[in-house]
Formats: sequence, structure tokens, C-alpha cells
Amino acid sequence: MKLSARNILKGMVVQIKADEVNSEVILELPGGAQIVSVITRESAESLGLAPGKQAYAVIKASNVMIAVD
Repeated sequence: MKLSARNILKGMVVQIKADEVNSEVILELPGGAQIVSVITRESAESLGLAPGKQAYAVIKASNVMIAVD
């Protein structure tokens, strides 16, 4: 995976709170800090996100996106 964003943080999904449209995804980084991102429910499902799965927080400008390998 190559991205133009310079801030790519690998972590583990610890919680997903889904509603009809969006999902709030909480990633825990190796040092214990947590990052929260709100993405569409469809995107969370498409990425196969679930607690215990590793994923990346991709930070570009004011947006935080979630990525997987």
C-alpha cells in the first residue's frame, strides 16, 4: 500500500459502534493511545473491521481514514 499521507498509524480495532449510516471505529495504538474515526457503515463492513483486527489510521489534513492490507 502506498499513500501520499505521511501519518499512517498501525493499531488494533478495539471497538466499533455502528448505526444505520455510520460506524465509529476506535483503534488502539501500540503505546495505548486511542484514535477514533467515523466512517460509513458500508466502508467498515467492506474493510472487514472487527475488534481484534489490525488496521491503520491514515491522517491527511483534518481527515482520519481507516485502511487495511
